[in-house]
Amino acid sequence: MTVIVFILWFANICFDTLGQTAFKYAAIAPNNRNGWYYWVDLFSNYWLWIGIASYVAEFLLWLAFLSQVPLSQGILLGSINIIVLMLVGRILFQEKLTRFRLIGMFCITIGVVLVGAS
Repeated sequence: MTVIVFILWFANICFDTLGQTAFKYAAIAPNNRNGWYYWVDLFSNYWLWIGIASYVAEFLLWLAFLSQVPLSQGILLGSINIIVLMLVGRILFQEKLTRFRLIGMFCITIGVVLVGAS
């Protein structure tokens, strides 16, 4: 993996993680959960807009990344986002990491390492 591919891959992971985390914060932040008021509160929440901006940046980085690697390799390398998000969910939102989730994370990690090394 060249330096530019690694930088694009790492930046993509960072922006995807930021976007997903911001969307989670936006989804749980509104106090009023009654119909229309939830959506008004949601769209006035800055976390939603951080998430949208992160996704725009991630989209552009993903296109640049895919222009440098074969699609099959890019998709597999991109799956590391799942692991990063599970860890962030555990740290920030106290989500559970069950035994099966940990086994899945291990399998994904091994797969990404094997694909990245090829």
